[in-house]
Amino acid sequence: MKRRKRGRGIVNADRISQLPEALIIQILSLLPTEVAVTTSVLSKQWQFLWKMLPKLNFDSLDQRHEFKTFSKNVKRALLSHKAPVLHSLHLIVHLHLCNSMNTAKLIGIAFACNLLKLVLEVDGGRFSIPESLYNCETLDILELKYSILMDVPSSICLKSLRTLHLHYVDFKDNESALNLLSGCPNLENLVVHRYPFSSVKTFTIAVSSLKRLTIYTSSTVDPRAGYVINSPSLTYLKIVGQIGFCLIENVPELVEASMIVSSQIINKNLLESLTSVKRLFLEFSPLMIKFPTGSIFYQLVYLELLTHEAECLNLLTLMLNSSPKLQILKLLSPKYQSWKKDIVGKWNKPKIVPECLLFHLETFMWKGYEWKRNDETEVAKYILSNTNRLKRATFFSKPISSEERVKMVKNLNSVVRALNSCQLLIK
Repeated sequence: MKRRKRGRGIVNADRISQLPEALIIQILSLLPTEVAVTTSVLSKQWQFLWKMLPKLNFDSLDQRHEFKTFSKNVKRALLSHKAPVLHSLHLIVHLHLCNSMNTAKLIGIAFACNLLKLVLEVDGGRFSIPESLYNCETLDILELKYSILMDVPSSICLKSLRTLHLHYVDFKDNESALNLLSGCPNLENLVVHRYPFSSVKTFTIAVSSLKRLTIYTSSTVDPRAGYVINSPSLTYLKIVGQIGFCLIENVPELVEASMIVSSQIINKNLLESLTSVKRLFLEFSPLMIKFPTGSIFYQLVYLELLTHEAECLNLLTLMLNSSPKLQILKLLSPKYQSWKKDIVGKWNKPKIVPECLLFHLETFMWKGYEWKRNDETEVAKYILSNTNRLKRATFFSKPISSEERVKMVKNLNSVVRALNSCQLLIK
């Protein structure tokens, strides 16, 4: 009986071994790298399969009970790698388990494997990036995270790099930040999580090839810190968090922008620099943003606006007047906020019905709509009563009784233009 079980086990093992090598390698790549390496003991055929893995992942904490073995194991794995290209290396390094010198050596060995993507996370100290990283010809994606200091030489050349993520890394000085970006002539996607205590106060992003830029900052960032953006190929921009200032100088190709910012300084040109966009999401205090007088958002077809302050509704008026081709309008109010009822302010409706309402607006949505607030009801009824092409209007409100729902529907339905085939939805 035992012999039969062993026989069946051998047959099953043979079936796995008879799979195409490419499929076996794909299966191995789904396992933790340390586990995939152990399959080399199964048979002669399996000795070499793990060496063709496209992705390698190592975390020094996985070997924390075997002090000083982490760098040796990673080094052995990299030197054994036989594939013509190493698609990805993810290193999580705790410097009390693998010191800076050994970490730098591992990165150098990885580059010799024609590495395409490097994700480096460092904790437990400050790690200085080795010079070898600044001249890798094959690197396409680079993600650097946490306790990393970048002292970037002017000789940097990352000619293949297209995607760069900087998560709370710091620079030695302003020149290092400038050198890094100028040394990436083909960079297309940049994500920055700003280090709160960075020595760089003005982060300048001047990359002619850049297409997507995402910036995150925390409330602990110096309120005087800000950004200068000069990227003529930029099509997507997102800024989230507290900024001291943001100077956007040259973004003629910008299609989509999302600004979720707080600021202690009035930003004079922020909206003016976004007039070429087709899609726009705004969440900020209108008192901190100067609306561009005379500027028109000629291309804007999609607008999302957070209405957490009374002044936001007046910003809506300005945006409607300045967006003649707007097709989709979404208003977002904080849900179930008791302080929202205490907002004092009067909505200044447009003196002339905006062109977008008369000829283009097709979809209107309001999340967090408070039908008992006079200003919000006034805004909703104005839009519904002045649109000629509206196809759907959707209102998301907090839970209300069936009687209140009937009142709200009647209140809104009473102003919908008879010529419209508008579908009114209350959720």
